[in-house]
Amino acid sequence: MPRLNIHSLSMQISRMFEQGQSFFCAIKVQDWLRERNENPDDYEILFHEKPAPPGSGLIIMREIELRRKDGKPTEAWLQEDVNSYT
Repeated sequence: MPRLNIHSLSMQISRMFEQGQSFFCAIKVQDWLRERNENPDDYEILFHEKPAPPGSGLIIMREIELRRKDGKPTEAWLQEDVNSYT
């Protein structure tokens, strides 16, 4: 089983939700998009609950969905990278 990276974006977002800091989650994802030279204004950011992987120390994970506002599909590598926690 792959090792979990506790510093991955999805793990950080899940912890923020758990600690009642969900207001800042979209801002964190916007910063993450900027680091990858993407314009955060081009995306709608959605969060979905799912069971956390074993060994994560969490019960619920937040999956991040990026939807382009112009209707084009989000690039697969970007969507996979935003939810990567290994």
